[in-house]
Amino acid sequence: MSGTSLDGIDLAEVTFSISKKGEWSYKFGKAETVPYHESLKQELQDAILFSEKALNKLNIRYTRHISEVISAFVDKFKIESIDAVCSHGHTILHQPDSGVTLQIGNLPEIAALIGQRVVCDFRVKDVQLGGQGAPLVPIGDKLIFKDFDYCLNLGGFANVSLDNNGKRVAYDICPVNIVLNSYANLLGFPYDDNGNIARGGTVIIEILESLNQLPFYKKSPPKSLGLEWVKENIFPVLEASNTTKKNKIATFTAHIANQIAHQFKTNSKVLVTGGGAYNTFLLEEIKRINPVELVVPESQLLEFKEALIFGLLGVLRLRGEINCLQSVTGASVDCSGGNIFEI
Repeated sequence: MSGTSLDGIDLAEVTFSISKKGEWSYKFGKAETVPYHESLKQELQDAILFSEKALNKLNIRYTRHISEVISAFVDKFKIESIDAVCSHGHTILHQPDSGVTLQIGNLPEIAALIGQRVVCDFRVKDVQLGGQGAPLVPIGDKLIFKDFDYCLNLGGFANVSLDNNGKRVAYDICPVNIVLNSYANLLGFPYDDNGNIARGGTVIIEILESLNQLPFYKKSPPKSLGLEWVKENIFPVLEASNTTKKNKIATFTAHIANQIAHQFKTNSKVLVTGGGAYNTFLLEEIKRINPVELVVPESQLLEFKEALIFGLLGVLRLRGEINCLQSVTGASVDCSGGNIFEI
């Protein structure tokens, strides 16, 4: 799994089991995140501007790179008897309203390169069926984490999943680390550790109000966000101000907290995962606005929940079962998405 925050490639060894009652469970084995080299990280950030020819070349190189990373992980931890490698790839283009979504690293040769059966490219079929192609994690929330009122992921974007009268509903809320990390990088930090930069900054009310008034926030689900939207709508508002980068981080953190807090019913139980769950100041601000119970799990689930669930998506695909919910994406029907590549 590689997310929009570009922390690196998340790899997890997972064993899934299903009971006679049809209840799924999982067990983690080894897991690690392999960071990107700065040059590749920059290229992935810039790829949205690439020509089709340049994108095709990047796709080939990235497929080889992710294959090397997967093979190294398998060798390092001596992982045997693998049923399948389930790979998300890395999103470069996501414009579902135009019928476009591109996750690189999913070329057919990946199976031969790693010597394993591969299940990948999970979003395309849903987009072809008129859906947003995102978020895909809610099927895992429904099957594995149903004891929570909400499942909140704080990654490049914040997204939430919940049960609404027997139907799973999920949607993107707002950008998170894709913006915060960008400004933290400009201050010489990889991210805002514990939200300390934001804690020490000043919230600029005019900027906050402009951000909160963006039309996306008034749309009803299903809805999803991409880097394109951030570049067109978020950065221009922040860059129009001559305030300090620290204040921009503080203001955007306040914006995130505001948008997220208003998604929950008071006193709800919320599972919080993704890198943003380490941002203690952000979590404090959410609870200050709305007194909900934010449950941050042990580090392996916190960091690798998306990798875990993309593994489950692959298992469901191999079983010919639904892994993408119409109620979540807005597609015409539920589907079992993903390509299967044999060695």
